[in-house]
Amino acid sequence: MSYSGFSGRRNFGPREMHKAICADCKVECEVPFKPTEGRPVYCQDCLPKHRKPRF
Repeated sequence: MSYSGFSGRRNFGPREMHKAICADCKVECEVPFKPTEGRPVYCQDCLPKHRKPRF
């Protein structure tokens, strides 16, 4: 069985988006996961400021 060309992503069709409020700038945004109570959600502009650097 050959897996060449497999990119690791599967296409399950359009993602279900959920409305959330950014914990930093308080702007309403949409995220591709259901926000968990007690965990901050960030918009696309604020998210890079909170990501851990990858090595």
